[in-house]
Amino acid sequence: QVQLAESGGGLVQPGGSLRLSCAASGFTSEHYAIGWFRQAPGKEREGVACISSRDRHRYITDSGRGRFNVSRDNAENMVYLQMNNLKPEDTALYYCAAKSPPPHYFCSGFIARLPGEYDSWGRGTQVTVSS
Repeated sequence: QVQLAESGGGLVQPGGSLRLSCAASGFTSEHYAIGWFRQAPGKEREGVACISSRDRHRYITDSGRGRFNVSRDNAENMVYLQMNNLKPEDTALYYCAAKSPPPHYFCSGFIARLPGEYDSWGRGTQVTVSS
């Protein structure tokens, strides 16, 4: 069982920035991948980003490309989602999810955008972008 905990959400004005954190523990394999998803009321859960320790690949989906970045710390025990130039349409509950172990090139494939492919989920952290 993998334990995930998101943090860093909050209320920001349009154009502002937030950095979300995902603390992951309990992995029994050498490698893991973390995906970021978001879900707004009345909307489908949407893939935002993915990063894998196996091949070091990271991916940002269309909604955040050019504004969002995903990264790891030096110890690779925490994953971050840096969100810049936030817009009201970014308002959602943001989740991190784990795939362990990930296959090669997991984050670069369409499969990483499917919530059902992940093994564990955090509880989510709310991001609200509003004046």
